[in-house]
Amino acid sequence: MKMTAEITSPYDQSFIKELPLISKNEIDNILNTAQNLFNDQSKWIPAYKRIEILEKTASIMNDRIEELLVTAISEGGKPYQDSKAEVLRAIKGVKLAAEHISQIKGEQIPMGLTEASLNRIAFTSKEPIGIVAAVSAFNHPLNLAVHQIVTAIAAGCPVIFKPATATPLSSLALGNILKEAGLPDGWLQIILCDNEAAELLVTDPRINFFSFIGSAKVGWSLKSKLSPGTRCALEHGGAAPVIVESDADFTEMIPALVKGGFYHAGQVCVSVQRVYVNQEISERFIEEFAAATNKLITGNPLDQKTDVGPLITPKEVDRVEEWVNEAIEKGAQLITGGKRISDTFFEPTVLVNPSEDSKVSTTEIFGPVVCIYSFTDRDEAIKRANALDVHFQAAVFTKNVDIALDTVKKLNATAVMVNDHTAFRVDWMPFGGRDSSGIGMGGISYAINEMTREKLTVFKSKFL
Repeated sequence: MKMTAEITSPYDQSFIKELPLISKNEIDNILNTAQNLFNDQSKWIPAYKRIEILEKTASIMNDRIEELLVTAISEGGKPYQDSKAEVLRAIKGVKLAAEHISQIKGEQIPMGLTEASLNRIAFTSKEPIGIVAAVSAFNHPLNLAVHQIVTAIAAGCPVIFKPATATPLSSLALGNILKEAGLPDGWLQIILCDNEAAELLVTDPRINFFSFIGSAKVGWSLKSKLSPGTRCALEHGGAAPVIVESDADFTEMIPALVKGGFYHAGQVCVSVQRVYVNQEISERFIEEFAAATNKLITGNPLDQKTDVGPLITPKEVDRVEEWVNEAIEKGAQLITGGKRISDTFFEPTVLVNPSEDSKVSTTEIFGPVVCIYSFTDRDEAIKRANALDVHFQAAVFTKNVDIALDTVKKLNATAVMVNDHTAFRVDWMPFGGRDSSGIGMGGISYAINEMTREKLTVFKSKFL
């Protein structure tokens, strides 16, 4: 009997579509298709053609913004305005990838610096790394697909893409658009499968590059099983810390942190989670942050007025409720929220001074919960911010340049935002976690470079 995945709306659990899952017996044929394309260089897509395909892809996507938007909202539950921003970002991402193809290049290596290196010219060139296997998360179903699929195509690699089972429709729509734009058969294979089949795929020796966005537990486990020589980029979560000094501008800061904490109901790997506030302003901060949180509109993600939508599954609502209750039982002060609204919604929640051993203090929440802690010594607050093993993006709010630079230097993070929330991102900047939060670097151009490898040519001639 053929296994299937049932796609349902996170908003009301209504049925959307049922799709077949491939079995592990089909993985070999999928890999052979990709390998046959890559091993025959006459089938490689030349750079100019890749540019044409991606430019046309962006154009078609632009003509279908509303269609892509409704698909993303229906399967992922992200509110209308945020989903629209995601679709527009995805289109820009495709354009960035097309533009970067002209920058895939090597460099000349100097020769003649020693007698033994006379009469030679040397240069590097970039080649596609080979077959890319990409496994994605649910929270940005279109934009993540662009970051893993389109970058591989730009690099010249055949790509096998496994979307999150809960949100495959946006990537399938992107796949259809790429085909319409002229991508030859076999260069993109989108598969839905169970974890056993996915592991069989990504650990196969024919895979040259493994791209993973999702849970740290799964990502690090798969990395440990990769075949020798398979390179990888893993993007996991964090528990993003923010340092707020006493001179911070409340007018800019409160809206930014509320957005960064409750965007997509907190289901973002760099969502604002732990806010350390100077005790001199902590009462005012808590009051204003809670007041702004209470103004957020929770509801139907298709309604353009909605600020906070549902969590991806009822199971996640159960988990968030359990974590919040644990924090309160251990002494956290509940300022606002704290309750489930329905099977799929949880109130935007603000907790003050939860214990350091509560799950909300130690583990990525991935839900609409922000924790506020007061401090008297900034170095001690930074030490607490750095205490976890996850380090991704962080932030500091201050108008003092010296404090800002000192905090940036001391925070353990791949990126530190000054006077902005931790979830800020544009797709031409490097993006990725360090330590337990990941390895390798995302961002359109950075991902393309990860999916290429260098070849050195040394040419010897007596006429050189």
